[in-house]
Amino acid sequence: MSNRISHQLAFAPVLALVFFCATFHPACAQVSDTRGVATSTGAIAATTENANSGNSAPAPIAIPKVTGVDEIIELNDIARVTVANLKEWSATNDPAKLVPFIDGRAIRGNYPEEVHPRNGRLFFHLKIKPENTELWTDLLGAPGSIQRPVRFSVGLEDRSPFETIYDERNPIQMVIISPVYGVIAAIVALLTLVLFVRLARKTSIIRDPGSDPACGRAKAYNLGRTQMAFWFFLIYVSYLVIWLVTDRLDTITASLLGLMGISAGTALSEALIDSGKSTARLEQRRGLWAERQALEQTVADLQSRRAALDLGAPGSPDDLAHRDNLDKQIQQARMRIAQTEQQLSSLESTKSARATRGFLRDVMADRHGYSFHRFQIFAWTIVLGIMFMSSVYNNLSMPEFSATLLGLMGLSSGTYIGFKFPEKQE
Repeated sequence: MSNRISHQLAFAPVLALVFFCATFHPACAQVSDTRGVATSTGAIAATTENANSGNSAPAPIAIPKVTGVDEIIELNDIARVTVANLKEWSATNDPAKLVPFIDGRAIRGNYPEEVHPRNGRLFFHLKIKPENTELWTDLLGAPGSIQRPVRFSVGLEDRSPFETIYDERNPIQMVIISPVYGVIAAIVALLTLVLFVRLARKTSIIRDPGSDPACGRAKAYNLGRTQMAFWFFLIYVSYLVIWLVTDRLDTITASLLGLMGISAGTALSEALIDSGKSTARLEQRRGLWAERQALEQTVADLQSRRAALDLGAPGSPDDLAHRDNLDKQIQQARMRIAQTEQQLSSLESTKSARATRGFLRDVMADRHGYSFHRFQIFAWTIVLGIMFMSSVYNNLSMPEFSATLLGLMGLSSGTYIGFKFPEKQE
């Protein structure tokens, strides 16, 4: 018995070690009780899964991004845009309300013509509308070349645009003027201008009416006709430029019609005054010719009567007095004939137009020298022309001249016409 007790005491440390491992060490617990360890492990796994399911993070939101567009965008053309994650974004938003963003500004009212959310494709017809006219003017005005780089994206009008690959580092080219139509319009305008300059130098298209001067030089340039030609070409070229950039045809304003009317009225009034002077001179010449013919006939009759008296016998004192009277009448008629010939010669010398003395002197001076009323209308024409070109270049629109400014131009033209009446034609 003592041996059995001693044997049990010898195994006591081993049993204590096994109990300790089963209680405090998982590996020992697995060795001692595999089923209990498996149950504990399952409970821990279940607890971990429940914890994960309760604190799970939300799925990431798909952010739309512009990843593709035509290499070049142009007004009045179709822009084909590719947007990544458009399908997911369209699940909670309306893609039909998207608009293009150019240089960070929304082109309001320019909604897509076609929407394909599955393929992430949008088709925009870029065009000018009342709500985006100012934006297109800023984008296209004051062009430095036929193209310019811009940032491009799409988005809702009242929100920030989508992310895009076409940012400051990778801009896209926007066409300002179509190269094909630009070349055609430039050729047409240049040919028209060259033709006009040639006609102005070789013909009387903007020169004084009348026959060529006797000195062999060309006729003088006419101020009214030159002003009318100036406004014609300014409006003509401006209309072409605005059409090329914006494709708009209704760019002629009411004030512009008024300005054209003032310039045309100035030239027309000047022509009527010159025509009136020519008509008066022609009537005067006709009267002088008729008077001369009558005087010549009178002289012939008087000379016949005088010759009849000379052929007769010596007459009485009354016959002598009658002969003296006839001689006196013949002398007076001949003196009047000489006066009419001088007047006819003077009128004949004013028939031809003024000879040119240089463009500036022709338009700003009359036969007596430089005159302020001519200088005034010339100066106002130049100033308004500069304002006109500035408005077309920067705003891509014909300027709207106020009634006061048009009145000032009309007053200047009226002053010139008023001083035109007393001017004598050379």
